[in-house]
Amino acid sequence: MLTVLEQMLSKYKTDNIEEKKNALKEIVQEVALCGLSRAGFFKNVAFYGGTALRIFYGLDRFSEDLDFSLIEPNENFELQKYFSSLEKELSSLGLHFSVEEKVKPHDSAIKSAFLKGNTKEHILSIYGTDLNINSNEVIKIKFEIDTNPPPLATFENKYRLLPSPYQVKLYDMPSLFAGKLHAVICRSWGNRIKGRDLYDYVFYLANNAAVNLPHLRARLEDTGILTENDTFELNELQTMLKDRFATIDFEQAKQDVLPFVADKSKLELWSKEFFIDITQNLKCKE
Repeated sequence: MLTVLEQMLSKYKTDNIEEKKNALKEIVQEVALCGLSRAGFFKNVAFYGGTALRIFYGLDRFSEDLDFSLIEPNENFELQKYFSSLEKELSSLGLHFSVEEKVKPHDSAIKSAFLKGNTKEHILSIYGTDLNINSNEVIKIKFEIDTNPPPLATFENKYRLLPSPYQVKLYDMPSLFAGKLHAVICRSWGNRIKGRDLYDYVFYLANNAAVNLPHLRARLEDTGILTENDTFELNELQTMLKDRFATIDFEQAKQDVLPFVADKSKLELWSKEFFIDITQNLKCKE
């Protein structure tokens, strides 16, 4: 009979070291979710972001971080009380990780921590070879929680069977899409355009997702893009996106996302014209 880790690894293609590392990271992410679920984390917290989209909706790219949001604002939320549950869950499967909190400015609504473990140790124990990995290399998975989230998100419960049956509360697809559209419109990319945002945008449209417009509006008000007196309908959202796409260096965007996707051909059509045209398919949740 396969061990739990062998069962979880069986769905992955692991022909090279990068694929092996990504598979290990994704397994650690799912074991962490199971540990948080057992500890009652999802009574007041929802999972969102790219990793939520990958695990529960089939996004076909690797996503690095675990992103969470409180259901209701609470500046006194204590992330640290879940650290021992995380470490215990991982340790039960032979995954030796520690949790370290990241110190944020006192007025930050985001609380962060890192899961850290030795890459060589875990690759050797799981795959039976260390593949000449540096003995000091560290697997690092960031997880963050927004303790003062914008309102009007909607949620659903989802279930997973491995490493053990567990339940997660997460943003539903329209609210996840709203968060991604906010990132596409507002993220300060600087000199490194985050092509992962654009890849996810295409994924949502390809899966006929509708956007939670009230939640997106709340996010845009929160970042000062909109005021409470501004109108915000679908056509205005489409205009915002088209204006954004007109300014992007899509060759840079492709370079950002390439390490995270297996099928590089999906990026061949990326251009201003492509993104502006597909934005006509955007629709709102009724």
